[in-house]
Amino acid sequence: MDKLEKAFALFDAYNKRSPELIRWDGQDFPLEYFYAVKLYDWVRKLDPAAGESLLLASRSQHIGRWEIPRNTYPDGRVGYLKWRSDLSKFHASKATELMEVAGYDPETCNQVREIILKQKLKLNPDVQTIENALCLVFLEFQFDDLIGKQSEEKMVNILRKTWAKMSDPGRNMAHTLDYSETAKSLLGKALE
Repeated sequence: MDKLEKAFALFDAYNKRSPELIRWDGQDFPLEYFYAVKLYDWVRKLDPAAGESLLLASRSQHIGRWEIPRNTYPDGRVGYLKWRSDLSKFHASKATELMEVAGYDPETCNQVREIILKQKLKLNPDVQTIENALCLVFLEFQFDDLIGKQSEEKMVNILRKTWAKMSDPGRNMAHTLDYSETAKSLLGKALE
């Protein structure tokens, strides 16, 4: 087993501990494992020649997300932003820890850390690729569930922000997704 396979095995084993499940195609998967694999799949579609650091980041972007629940932070935007910041640092730290076990050098660990923390967005194309892939995972697997929980106005705002985060390759892929009628209508309003 090479380093990449070993790191993936470590990431996947960790994410399979996710207490929440998602049902997809008649099968149950640990939630964070499922999303990690789907993020990796989107990265591969967006960049078939993706480098090792980007592939590692894609498989560990949200590793162990359940360990820092949103409800342990105050309600509102300030609490949400603090939670997201702390969570990103946790993901980067956990990914680095497991990569070191797999035999990765500090330079590669740092590159993955930069991608997970979304640093140098305008300078590092890998960071934009991961951002595109994250948005596509949201649109493909989480968008419809969120529709029932938010007002139309809030959903349109969320979609506008999501669209703004993506570059053209991500937007082009987003146009290829199969949306529900409600989702298509909301996306149409967001893009007007």
